[in-house]
Amino acid sequence: MPNRQDAWDLVCEYTKNINLRRHMLAVEAGMRAYARRFGEDEERWGLVGLIHDFDYEQNPDVATDGHPNTGAPILRERGYDEAVVRAVLSHATEVTGVERQTPLEHALYAVDDLTGLIVAVALVRPSKDIRDVKVKSIKKKWKDKAFAAGVHREAIQAGAAALGVDLWEHVGIVLEAMQGIAGELGLDNTGGS
Repeated sequence: MPNRQDAWDLVCEYTKNINLRRHMLAVEAGMRAYARRFGEDEERWGLVGLIHDFDYEQNPDVATDGHPNTGAPILRERGYDEAVVRAVLSHATEVTGVERQTPLEHALYAVDDLTGLIVAVALVRPSKDIRDVKVKSIKKKWKDKAFAAGVHREAIQAGAAALGVDLWEHVGIVLEAMQGIAGELGLDNTGGS
């Protein structure tokens, strides 16, 4: 099974957009937090979060035969086991037909869109520093459907429910995880690395 450096190399090989890379880092952080919460393998869960969108930039047309279907064979060729490939496929059930069944799969679905909402909230703060964001700020923006309109709030709610976690507790878990890597996300008031 590839390690974290292998996963990051894969991301960098296929994804040039820094914001998409940062999204994958954010999802990795959230997935690691959930692995710790559930007593699961943090490295494995983190890898799933890190690679889940690696093929998106090159194959964005998810409605046809794009992401994540195009990435699955590449992951298999690179030595990722079927549980990891299945988890990646399951975050786009409506395209792949792979239904979410495991806590790993539910966590990826729950964390994915939420990271985008959290980033959007951080970016409208004067400091643009994610460490200044509070759950109550996210809750306020959640109600404004025009804010970060591309974020699928229903997916976040459904994912949290499938994990058996209260929605706002879920938001807090992912926010804290992302705050822990603020610099890597470019959300530490310095513009990131």
